[in-house]
Amino acid sequence: MAFSFVNAFLSIVKTFAAYYILVLIYRLVFHPLARFPGPTPAALSSWYEFYFNVVKRGRFLWEIEKMHEEYGPIVRINPNELHINDPEFYDELYGSATRKRDKYAGWMMSGTDGSSFSTVDHDHHRLRRSALNPFFSKKAVVALEPMIQEKVDKLCQRFSSVLNTGEIIRADAAFVALTMDVISRYCFASDDDNLSEPDFKVAWKETLRGAFESGALRRQFPWMLSLMKMLPQALVLKINPSFKLMFDWKASVEARIKPILDRTQPARESQDASHRSIFYELRDSSLPPQEKTLERLSDEGQIFVGAGTETTATTLSKVTFYLLTNKQVLDTLRAELRTVMPNPASPISVTQLEQLLYLSAVIAEALRLSISVSTRLPRIATEETLTYKEWTIPPGTPVSESQYFVLMNKDIFPSPSTFNPGRWLNADGTYNHELEKYLVNFGRGTRQCVGMNLANAELFLTTARLFRRFEMELYETTISDIDMAHDFFSPVPRLDSKGVRVKVLGEVKE
Repeated sequence: MAFSFVNAFLSIVKTFAAYYILVLIYRLVFHPLARFPGPTPAALSSWYEFYFNVVKRGRFLWEIEKMHEEYGPIVRINPNELHINDPEFYDELYGSATRKRDKYAGWMMSGTDGSSFSTVDHDHHRLRRSALNPFFSKKAVVALEPMIQEKVDKLCQRFSSVLNTGEIIRADAAFVALTMDVISRYCFASDDDNLSEPDFKVAWKETLRGAFESGALRRQFPWMLSLMKMLPQALVLKINPSFKLMFDWKASVEARIKPILDRTQPARESQDASHRSIFYELRDSSLPPQEKTLERLSDEGQIFVGAGTETTATTLSKVTFYLLTNKQVLDTLRAELRTVMPNPASPISVTQLEQLLYLSAVIAEALRLSISVSTRLPRIATEETLTYKEWTIPPGTPVSESQYFVLMNKDIFPSPSTFNPGRWLNADGTYNHELEKYLVNFGRGTRQCVGMNLANAELFLTTARLFRRFEMELYETTISDIDMAHDFFSPVPRLDSKGVRVKVLGEVKE
């Protein structure tokens, strides 16, 4: 009996080993991507990427960079994907409004399948996105600008409260609190007032980082999400207590949306809201009923907050660091701000601020260095065969070009790691609009970031208000506290960083 069991077990092992060997031979010799350049370990197995992104914690981006240095502008980065490093090809892959591009289903492991961001099919995404576009249009953002101003004013009050006290402000956490309060109020007509928390609810920033980092693990083990949803929440929290904030947030989103869908929201709450929630608009839209379920709209709400919080806050942290380490840039910016803000309390609008060329250059350069989304976003051409130079890409192949390689391209942006707002201005002082083609933080085409106008409003208003009013200095903060060291979907600095910390020394003297 024992002998038979051992023999059976060995037979199973041999069968699996033989199968896996055949798979490896297929991937290396017969796979449609077998002729594309790239390292053999990457072609053989996704474990190669797993090692750099999970074991080494978000380092595969730099391994891709090495691949391009060795093999050229198009490389096979895993058994099924190609990556291209050519800024001139970016719009071909992402930028067309008429040519269909699906997302890669094997990449979308956010746990929010119902959101527009996670929607794989091109046409399905356009259906969902069409209902959102009016709410995030330039006109809509201008209409809700007083709410954004109110939140920026509250941020300034927090900075003012520590004047001459020697107290240190964790600016990066403050910016996360600001952007989370803004996107929550914008989407739900209410927020959790994170700006009033003594520590700006810094735990939320860490929770977001953990959620983003876990994406690489979920892609390697896609069954993990289904398993987690099946397990009791108490057990999941016992395994990983850091999930509590995410669970609480998900429940909070559902609690805000459910009464709207059920039409049971108390009339007083609706009257007291600063504006009509986006979920009223989605409920009353022409979307089919299956697009208006609580589960789907909750997924949408969670993505709104996650995407609308971290990326904008990171850019504000970059602005803060670079302005406080470049006195000449800060002085030039303040001189320009004085032309429209004679004193720090002068009323100002986003429209006015966007006319300021140097401020626009500062924001553009901070955006470029922030990277925004550091990980790759694969696309599949569904109605055409993509070609890149002499390479014909097999139909159905996921292809990507990481924003990082465009934004840090030394031929387009000489000395790309240097903060230089001047690169966005021509010799005659006019704005260098030709460079805008390569400022790809918000993506391109029909899947361009829906919140771009809102993010720009936050960036312009916050930068102008803070630096027109306050004299500050960095506290025990170096370039390593803002430079990307890990790709967790969005850029993350060294893991032991204590953030961007500042002292508020006083108010700007007139």
